[in-house]
Amino acid sequence: MKSPGRQAFRLAEIVERCGGELLGDPDLVINQVATLENAGAGQISFFSNPRYRQQVERTRAAAVIVSAEFADATDSSRIVCKDPYAYFQRVSLLLNPPAAVVPGIHPSAVIHPSAEVAASAAIGAFVSIGADAQVGEGSQIDAGCALADKVRVGRDCRLFASVTVYHDCVIGDRAILHSGVIIGADGFGLAWDAGRWNKIPQIGRVLIGDDVEVGANTTIDRGALDDTVIEEGVKLDNQIQIGHNCRIGAHTAIAGCVGIAGSTHIGRYCRIGGKAMIGGHLEIADKVEISGGTAVAKSILKPGTYTSLFPVSLHEDWLRNASHIRHLDALAGRLRELEARLAALEGKKND
Repeated sequence: MKSPGRQAFRLAEIVERCGGELLGDPDLVINQVATLENAGAGQISFFSNPRYRQQVERTRAAAVIVSAEFADATDSSRIVCKDPYAYFQRVSLLLNPPAAVVPGIHPSAVIHPSAEVAASAAIGAFVSIGADAQVGEGSQIDAGCALADKVRVGRDCRLFASVTVYHDCVIGDRAILHSGVIIGADGFGLAWDAGRWNKIPQIGRVLIGDDVEVGANTTIDRGALDDTVIEEGVKLDNQIQIGHNCRIGAHTAIAGCVGIAGSTHIGRYCRIGGKAMIGGHLEIADKVEISGGTAVAKSILKPGTYTSLFPVSLHEDWLRNASHIRHLDALAGRLRELEARLAALEGKKND
């Protein structure tokens, strides 16, 4: 959402606020960001990938953010910087700041008398806040959210519509939880006994650090005994499932539809591609990258990029390759047998 304040800046003002070197008209007014392909008058884009060389040459953007390597890639006004994508993020935020929080509590909200809601917070329609819950300064809780007993929400948080936070869970400062997020539901803890599954009480919490963002319809289960922990700066995409007792290290980013089974610990500064499946009770080291669609069934103890995705191919080719894969164990056994025979023949030859 945009704020009602000023939304246009001269290029010289942008450079003054964000840094970089300006090549071009310092008085050119920029009012929005856009892609190279669709940008027009008054808009700024960025160029950092040689794949888009033709687009930057044809762009109608008023200005382009580039690295020193591509400073001559366009005749448009441009800002030269070290990392065009990171610079673009700062400019986009400058031109599209979040709307200011308007303090107040909607008449339809139901707030327990023992709950503490900061005077600077905004509580939307039909919000429910339970006993001994806390909402910090400047936080905005949108329509239909439910905060159970003893939930703590920090400062300057944004909970979009229909977020549910179960009892005792803690949300750090400046967190963003998108619609449909569920924090603290019971983990999948069951014991098989006498021919039936029996539920194990899930008595841990979910602890979410500062500056965490959780995408729409993502679910984070509470711990069975210890807490499920999402450390500071973690960024979670939409429709992710994080099982009980997991720990996600600081500044890790996880793309959509990833499933993480219980009691797995993922390190700091990791990047996990969409639809990756990670088994339970595993350890993932710091600075690990996992490609999209990868199935992780054992711990990863060294930094690096890991992939198990089978490349797409024609269905007939895939069937043949899959058939070969099914027989790899037998083929390996035959190979070992041949190696043994060869070694025996060589031994006789040397006698």
